[in-house]
Amino acid sequence: LRRAVADQLAAEKGLTADPDKEIAITVGAMEALLAAMLTLVERGDEVLIPAPYYPSHVEQILLAEGVPVPFPLRPGDWSLDPDAARAAVTPRTKAVVVNTPHNPTGANFAEKDLVALAELALERDLYIVCDDTYDALTFDGVPAFSLASVPELRDRLVAVNSFSKRYALTGWRVGYAFAPEPLMAELLKVHDCTAICAPTPSQVAALASLTGPQDIYAGFLSELHKRRDLAQSLLDGMPDRLTYNKPGGAFYIMAKYAAPDIPSDQMAERLIREAKVVTIPGQAFGPGGQNSLRLSFGGTEEEIREAFGRLGGCAFGG
Repeated sequence: LRRAVADQLAAEKGLTADPDKEIAITVGAMEALLAAMLTLVERGDEVLIPAPYYPSHVEQILLAEGVPVPFPLRPGDWSLDPDAARAAVTPRTKAVVVNTPHNPTGANFAEKDLVALAELALERDLYIVCDDTYDALTFDGVPAFSLASVPELRDRLVAVNSFSKRYALTGWRVGYAFAPEPLMAELLKVHDCTAICAPTPSQVAALASLTGPQDIYAGFLSELHKRRDLAQSLLDGMPDRLTYNKPGGAFYIMAKYAAPDIPSDQMAERLIREAKVVTIPGQAFGPGGQNSLRLSFGGTEEEIREAFGRLGGCAFGG
């Protein structure tokens, strides 16, 4: 499986990795991310993270006794703002976490902005933790650009991915990490004392997914693309209630509701009670998420129509 992962990294990102010394198979991408944080971050080290953010990234930084430092995405389209990242750097900054396509906003960060972030990392001697979990799930013919494909970052890179999203192996708990040999040697110490290994049956399934016929996944992405378009069309029918930025990847939409005086956790609770629809309050994703809800279009077309139809019947005002 490590050899197959190394082959995929070489083919898709031009990243040459030694499967014996630079690839770890982990209990999902989450364990790979946690091992990276526990390896890189010492007490008081600062880690930059674009906000809104995936909450587990912040929790892992805190578990490593580091200091998460959010920097804002551009609010107009949730794009990555390298100037905001630069403004957040201090002498205590150790690393930057990058997740694109982005959870929770669905943004597919532009190559030029990611390259500018890479230049900042090289200039300020920062590590990059590259969370590529959703890299295969992009829309409109725009592929994801990964910082793992920037050769100059290789010695300061931890690249993480998951089999859950691309291969629909959610629940099997298998992912992987790349790190250069000296860093991987330390990361594997964390891996060994926390998990020992990913489940063997899951690794067998992951290898079959990675090396078997790949045409099924094109159909999977095409279906997800249709569901994205359906969710957008349903949202377009209720502009007085919810507005949104078009997601370029993943299966999330961050939608802003027209009731600024109601905190998002209260709004999410209201929708559970009134519409029986689960949304995730935007404030759970940190700065920039206020007055927003994360919506998923990962369900069936029938479920999407039913859920958005119920939302359309709700009063979002005070």
